[in-house]
Amino acid sequence: MTEQKLSDPPPPGLGPREPTAPVAPVAPVAPRPGAVVALRPLGVHEARLDPGGLLGRWQRRNAEDTIPHCVDNLHAHGNIANLRAAAGESGDAFAGMWFADSDVHKTLEGAAWELASSPGDASLRSFVDDTTTLLARAQGPDGYLNSYFTVAAPDERWRRPEWSHELYCAGHLVQAAVAAARTGVSPDLAAVARRFADLLVERFGPGGAEEVCGHPEIETALAELYRLTGHRPYLDLARRFLDLRGRGLLGPGRFGPAYYQDHVPVREAAEVTGHAVRQLYLLAGMVDVGVETGDHTLLDAAERLWEDAVHRRTYVTGAHGSRHRDEAYGDPYELPPDRAYAETCAAIASFQWNWRLLLATGRARYADEMERALYNAVAVAVSLDGRRFFYSNPLQSRTGHTGSGEEAQARRLPWYSCACCPPNIARLMASLHGYLATAAGDGLQIHLYAAGSVTAEVAGSAVRVDVRTEYPWQGRIELTVTSEADTPWTLALRVPDWCDAYAVRIGGGPVTAPARDGYVRLTRVWAPGTTVVLDLEMPVRRVTAHPRVDAVRGCVALARGPLVYCLEQADLPPGTVLEDVRLDPAVPVEAGRREDLPDFPVVLTAGGRLAEPGASLYADAPARERHSAPLTLTAVPYFLWGNRSEGPMRVWIPVAATG
Repeated sequence: MTEQKLSDPPPPGLGPREPTAPVAPVAPVAPRPGAVVALRPLGVHEARLDPGGLLGRWQRRNAEDTIPHCVDNLHAHGNIANLRAAAGESGDAFAGMWFADSDVHKTLEGAAWELASSPGDASLRSFVDDTTTLLARAQGPDGYLNSYFTVAAPDERWRRPEWSHELYCAGHLVQAAVAAARTGVSPDLAAVARRFADLLVERFGPGGAEEVCGHPEIETALAELYRLTGHRPYLDLARRFLDLRGRGLLGPGRFGPAYYQDHVPVREAAEVTGHAVRQLYLLAGMVDVGVETGDHTLLDAAERLWEDAVHRRTYVTGAHGSRHRDEAYGDPYELPPDRAYAETCAAIASFQWNWRLLLATGRARYADEMERALYNAVAVAVSLDGRRFFYSNPLQSRTGHTGSGEEAQARRLPWYSCACCPPNIARLMASLHGYLATAAGDGLQIHLYAAGSVTAEVAGSAVRVDVRTEYPWQGRIELTVTSEADTPWTLALRVPDWCDAYAVRIGGGPVTAPARDGYVRLTRVWAPGTTVVLDLEMPVRRVTAHPRVDAVRGCVALARGPLVYCLEQADLPPGTVLEDVRLDPAVPVEAGRREDLPDFPVVLTAGGRLAEPGASLYADAPARERHSAPLTLTAVPYFLWGNRSEGPMRVWIPVAATG
């Protein structure tokens, strides 16, 4: 097959390509100049995580363990062999899910972001180079690239949009290519992706097939490819897919058109529906297209749906999706903890959607939601060794739970038959430092607190901020500001919505700095080496749910800072049944360290009681539940549960009746 370059002409009928745009910021999301955004992202080269901090350790673990683990499993489970068969280099039968290519693409994206930070990783570079050339060999003469439909079902190509995931896989290929191009890791992957994208424009563009994909993802990918290249047909096609959705083109399917978000036009939707990951990827694409085209109706719809999702259908951990049957959102306030599906990919998609809304609006609530999802719903999916994963993330695992294999909820697994989550984690963690901060015309904004550093151009001058902190274990954030600017600029520091009290010091002296719209804004001419200390108070919070969340009525969740905590069987006396534990409201909950739990830097100690249930399944309502003698309870961070042993766990704790 003749190799095609980025400068080659597009397929017939598309017209000349626009010149490639100036290189966009080296960032996962990079709105073009002129896009309707309040904030500009920094590139991954402009931020650094200290490997001694929590986020830095996660990123190092991702590089040393999770990404290599993903690469090994792509080989072991046939994903790479599928591409060799598609290239005509073997006669092997197709293995795995029909969308198995997407796991290759997500791992490639993670590898590209990691190589931007660790360019000397020869093994990872070999994986990127070898896989890129393999993809080029597997690509058809017309640009089509999907190993399942090439090897196993060539007659089904483009015939089952509600099921095929063809555009979904194409979207992840495009996102991998954008990452590889922006980091300079592999411009050849962009050539492969553009050949496929040009085919999509030819087939689905104006005058072409009126179809949408059953699994949204292509919309945000095409918007990002436009941002990379400046080629307007990619953005126009993303918008066309959004305009076509909601006309019932996908048919009813097994779960109805709302499962695909194809029941109502996206600009008219009043509530989030259907498969949670699909809904969230669609929303991310709506924001991307909205800011690039100036279409405020898309942005308004995305913010309206955020209100519905976050205020009526999101778990206290930031997880989305309450139904196993269709991996979907439930009714308003339908949030059962033990039956939570809460897919890892949905948490990652929520993080990505909220980042786009933050860039578009500058509103702190989106950074708050990113933080909640990251420290709880995303972090819980990865084991301490970085090589075992949760697919779904319940908020309770019952005593006697009988799930086995991939249905087990009390232990992480090394891989899954549908392995979408591990490589999704890999790509997010590899690019995590790109989400710490932004710049705007008047200054620098810090959204996620982590030990490390941020550099940017502010007010025409170079600025550097070094951060020292033990966040999220402690609320003290120490910043050292170095600036060459001789004019004032603003350093904005987010005050999380969970924080009711804080203090600010500059150069050792206290300052009055009221938070406005979720940020403390400090404006001055910054002398080199100026120190700023933000102290966020982190009391233990007893969180209650809206009274319409029937499943947890009479319960509380314990939280401190951004972290949600849980009870684990491992911390209960032998023979104790977790479901019989009650929280004693009269005993204060205290935060501290336990030397015997080194992997749990801060645990909570609370008072508890054991209920004494009767033998009957049902009985006349007693006047008051009977309890045993007092019990000391230890609550651990939810994201760390399941690393010591298998066993029951719960986030929502029933409260013992008093009086």
